[in-house]
Amino acid sequence: MRIVLIHPPHTAIGSRIPRENLPPFGLLCIGGPLIDAGHQVSLLNADPAGLSIDEILRQTADARPDAILIGHSGSTSAHPTVMEIATALKRELAVPVIYGGVYPSYHWREILAATGPIDVIVRGEGEETAVNLINALERGDDLASVRGIAFCRAGRAMATAPQPMARDLDQFRIAWELVDLDHHSYWGGKKAVILQLSRGCPHLCTYCGQRGFWTKWRYRNPELLADEIARLVRDEGVELINLADENPTSSRKVWRRFLEAIIARNITVTIIGSTRADDIVRDADILHLYRKAGVLRFLIGMEHTDAETLRRIRKGGSATKDQEAIRLMRDHGMIALCTFAVGFADMKDRDFWRLLRGLLSYDPMQIMSIYATPHRWTPFFNDVKSARVIRGDLRHWDYKHQVVETGMPAWRVFAWVKFIEIVMQARPKALWRSYLHPDPEIRHAMRWYTRMGRRVFLRELWDFVTTSRRPGPSVAEYLGGDHQLGEDALARGATPANRARRTGSAAI
Repeated sequence: MRIVLIHPPHTAIGSRIPRENLPPFGLLCIGGPLIDAGHQVSLLNADPAGLSIDEILRQTADARPDAILIGHSGSTSAHPTVMEIATALKRELAVPVIYGGVYPSYHWREILAATGPIDVIVRGEGEETAVNLINALERGDDLASVRGIAFCRAGRAMATAPQPMARDLDQFRIAWELVDLDHHSYWGGKKAVILQLSRGCPHLCTYCGQRGFWTKWRYRNPELLADEIARLVRDEGVELINLADENPTSSRKVWRRFLEAIIARNITVTIIGSTRADDIVRDADILHLYRKAGVLRFLIGMEHTDAETLRRIRKGGSATKDQEAIRLMRDHGMIALCTFAVGFADMKDRDFWRLLRGLLSYDPMQIMSIYATPHRWTPFFNDVKSARVIRGDLRHWDYKHQVVETGMPAWRVFAWVKFIEIVMQARPKALWRSYLHPDPEIRHAMRWYTRMGRRVFLRELWDFVTTSRRPGPSVAEYLGGDHQLGEDALARGATPANRARRTGSAAI
């Protein structure tokens, strides 16, 4: 079958502001198995140029597809755009429109019940499910035989049994041939791609919208991933790897194997990603391997400096470890990008002042503010389901906009957040690191981040001034119900076929 994968234009600040664009990793992961199954696959990446719906429709029609697959990693804030595109496609093209991602995996009932343009929703990981679904459509099989999907039958939305999670993540090939890597960069002009060492996270943070989607922490063969990175560096000129894992360092043993494998390939590459402060402190004796392998920055989601807030959201960390991790990374020539979140509880002026003082004592090299954003499939939903929504456009649910009231006027919350950012980024230590740091890699990273931060600041200010924030329905009403949806998107058991494919690997 001829298949078009569509990566929709994303209106979120994180997509529009950097002026750089990474390849759509999730769709490339779907494309590889489909190509290997014998299908003709093309990718329409509408995100970098922000293509109009008319242009997306024209390019899709020119490809004469037998099926269309749409998905975006920013699935919640991208959902309205996906529905607009799908509606236009269904008006003109009589082909199945298939939708995948985190948000549709959980909100499949509402999406399908709206009798809209979506024919099938892929729930959870899509590599195996997409192949099974396309094969069933090609043969004319009953869709009820395909695990891990949802669709309408006789006017009623229904879901099949969950797809078992893949145990061997190396069985699926990434379709790099679908993109021109010369058109993708990050970090101030470095040719860049997204990759994953692992999927999932073993920790229990109540607000995380990703943990249940992957169901359980699993990892790729570290040596095979290092081989893939080495090929991308040597053959394609890739300079930066953005690890999209929730927590790639969960297993010290696996993570060390990966670092040593990268070092053994003798390549020059910059690695960035996300981790936990606990893991940095745990690995104090091997942090030299981090830097030798090319790790330059890790985002550390410390979320807050208040111990009670950390306990309530089950972060599992502590202020002491956060501070120690930041120092250790700095001492080993790496950057800790620390996020602080607003909205886990009602805050007063003194709470913001205490947050600022805590951040100053941590002395992070980079910071990023986010707003706690509830998803109905997370335990955090239960904490705020009666709170009022102040931004009713789902496009703003991107962690960079306050979408739920917190007991303090929104303008005051915004003013405090911006004040904290200005103080942290304009303090003498931050300016010295941006312009006088002896390591040119760190100077480049700091200047790039500062330039991008200025553009984000102006965009956030414009959005705040021009967008209404009147209290609307409760979070429960807005998200379609007052009970939490089940977190696990995949079945935990492996099928006999998956067990047969599983390769030997070291125990964690």
